[in-house]
Amino acid sequence: MRKIIPALLLFCCVLALRAQTPSPDAPPTSTVTAPTSSAEDASSKKARAALDDMVQALGGDPWLNFQNSYVDGRIAGFFQGKPTGATVRYWDWRTLDAERIDLNEGKSDKHNWSQIFSGKNCWEVTFRGKNPMPRDQCAEAIRRHDHSIEAAVHVWMKDPSTILMYEGQSLAERHLAQQVTLLNSDNDSITIQIDAMTHLPLRRTYYWRDPVYKDKNEETEEYDDYHNIEGIQTPFTITRLHNGDMTSQRFIFKAAYNVPLAGDAFDADAAAAQVHK
Repeated sequence: MRKIIPALLLFCCVLALRAQTPSPDAPPTSTVTAPTSSAEDASSKKARAALDDMVQALGGDPWLNFQNSYVDGRIAGFFQGKPTGATVRYWDWRTLDAERIDLNEGKSDKHNWSQIFSGKNCWEVTFRGKNPMPRDQCAEAIRRHDHSIEAAVHVWMKDPSTILMYEGQSLAERHLAQQVTLLNSDNDSITIQIDAMTHLPLRRTYYWRDPVYKDKNEETEEYDDYHNIEGIQTPFTITRLHNGDMTSQRFIFKAAYNVPLAGDAFDADAAAAQVHK
């Protein structure tokens, strides 16, 4: 009997150890302490307050309610962060749902070709007529539209499933900034860095995964040289970066809001008929 009791004790210890040891397929136990609801609440409130301040700094109701925008400027190209020397004149008309860019590589004001984005459709119009834009360029334009500052305010913030996170202060272009991230139900995010003094957006960043190579890419827009146009603060310099390398800079000469637009302004067939042949 005395020999049986130690054996039973040993058997029970082995069973207890097996119960505590996770199987190879079991996920590792998280060591991160889940934030309390009050901590989440405080972060969300601070993030929302920062975004509300940003909207007011951009112009408040005039910015929230403008129907369309127009800019006239020039695009400078970069490759691996270095200027290529190539520049393109452009004219851009934009609503919340559509965008049209007319372009010219020369020095004249003649529009040589157009790019039209409407919903999930992307067209390029040249003297040869209209053609669908390459799939990767179209996908890039759609991602940029869906992660814009306007989309963050008009779409993401209105979605009750979006989580707002205040991530403290950071530096953006040598400016002290408040950093806010919006995370939606698809685990997609937009990070906005807001000037701590002026409350204007300085930088917007989002990530996407390449469908072929599965690597993660970072897309960033930086905003500078703000001008008050009809009560709306408008950045006259916009810099785009891909994985930290500068890809283009846009320098705006002129901007306007709520401009008269023809009914076929975003109609690719109508644009094709107007292109100089």
